[in-house]
Amino acid sequence: MAQSALNLSQPNPRVGCILVSTQGIALGKGHTQRAGDPHAEIMALRDAAARGHPVVGATAYLTLEPCSHHGRTGPCCDALIAAGIKKVVASIADPNPLVSGQGFARLRAAGIEVEVGPGAAESRELNIGFFSRMIRKTPWVRMKMAASLDGTTALANGQSQWITSPEARADGHAWRARACAVLTGIGTVLEDNPRLDVREVATPRQPHIVVVDSRLQTPLDAHLFIAGRACIIYAAVPNEAKKAALEARGATVVMLPDVNGKVDLAAMMKDLGTREINELHVEAGSKLNGSLIRAGLVDEFLLYLAPKLLGTGQGMASFGPLQALSDAVELQFQSTERVGADLRIVARATGRDQF
Repeated sequence: MAQSALNLSQPNPRVGCILVSTQGIALGKGHTQRAGDPHAEIMALRDAAARGHPVVGATAYLTLEPCSHHGRTGPCCDALIAAGIKKVVASIADPNPLVSGQGFARLRAAGIEVEVGPGAAESRELNIGFFSRMIRKTPWVRMKMAASLDGTTALANGQSQWITSPEARADGHAWRARACAVLTGIGTVLEDNPRLDVREVATPRQPHIVVVDSRLQTPLDAHLFIAGRACIIYAAVPNEAKKAALEARGATVVMLPDVNGKVDLAAMMKDLGTREINELHVEAGSKLNGSLIRAGLVDEFLLYLAPKLLGTGQGMASFGPLQALSDAVELQFQSTERVGADLRIVARATGRDQF
């Protein structure tokens, strides 16, 4: 049920709930809806009511602690108490400081038995971006790259469409769909004029677009301006006229210069955290990729390798040169899987998920 909220609930966590009778019969189930709409517990209670199943004395199985605060919706723990739920089995505590154990405490104070722990690792992994934002105050950063087997992402003349298969491209869109925002650099905007939206898979929402554009070079007619989609442009060099023109197109322009007159990438991540970005999906060129890696800001790599060799061309990320092998960015493989004719590798920067 929580998986059903994968592309829907942002910036809220993906939560599933199933209500079970004392005889072990499923009475109702639900998952988190769009932000501002009901959470998993409310959906499960409504489902049980629609089926004509009383829930007094039932057990609620949840992938996350019920919320205890008034946010976009009311406290779910109060709804469970009012419904007469006897026991709550939850995977993991909510890392939100506004909850963080208070939901469990309120349930116990009402005489409800609470068990915590089953499925904790799976729930945290499903909500890795939410946990990152709540604990580190920054998004979970996932960098997507597509290359030939010898690591070339584009020919020397810039041609890159298409190195990987249609199946790999659709899979990449599925990863876009689960993100709160897609980030790219001004180089990609000027060279490719991409939309960076989700088209290859069905989705109930489009992720925000984020552009690193130090000198505000984003064209006013860029394809990334899509009605109804938030666009955040981070800049470093003031240009009030262009800033006003971009804002007239619906963009939010944020000035975050570093000492070198470039965008302060670490400060950008903190700012995105305040904007409720849980998972940030990076699709950029080798220069910005390299800058993000060099700054230690990438948590996970999503890499598609095509079974072909392209020789000299553009690489995946420009950083270095390193002086010793010990300076390498250490990764751990999370998964490897065939997607169409290509190989998809998910690799995580060592220790980045320890928070």
